[in-house]
Amino acid sequence: MQKEFKGRPVIAGDIKGEAVVSRQGVNTLATFQKSALKKKKEVICSDQNNSDIYNKLLTGKILCLPKTIGSTTGGMVLHTVSALGIAPAAMLFSESIDSLAAAGVILADVWTDSTIVAVDRLGDEFLNYVQDGMQITVAADGTVTVE
Repeated sequence: MQKEFKGRPVIAGDIKGEAVVSRQGVNTLATFQKSALKKKKEVICSDQNNSDIYNKLLTGKILCLPKTIGSTTGGMVLHTVSALGIAPAAMLFSESIDSLAAAGVILADVWTDSTIVAVDRLGDEFLNYVQDGMQITVAADGTVTVE
C-alpha cells in the first residue's frame, strides 16, 4: 500500500530511495563523526544511544527522523559528510527542521557537489507509518510517497 504525505521542502529535490527510520532525535555528531573522521566510503551510524539506527548504513539512504539533537557542530558534520560523498540522500523530518540541521543541508547544497534533500513538517503520522526498508519517493514540492 502506498501513502502520501506533504511537507515543506527545505532543500528541494526529486529522489527515490530506501528508508532508514529513527523514532528519536538523531545526534548528528555521534551518528556521523566516526565515519567522517576516518574518511570511510560510507556512513554506518556510530551513535550507540540510538538503537533505531545504530550500526545501520546511512549513506545514500533516506533518513526519516523527528529532528536532530546534540552538538552545535551538527551543521558542519552534515556539510562534511556531504563533501565526502557519504551523506544520506535525504533527511525527512516529522517536526520542523532545527537551525543546525538546516544550516548543514544548506551549506552542503551551496558548498559541495552533493545535495541532501530535506523536507520537514511531515507530521507524526508520517513517522509512525514509515518503516526501515520501505521505498520512498520525494518530489521537489515536498510530497513524500511511502510504499
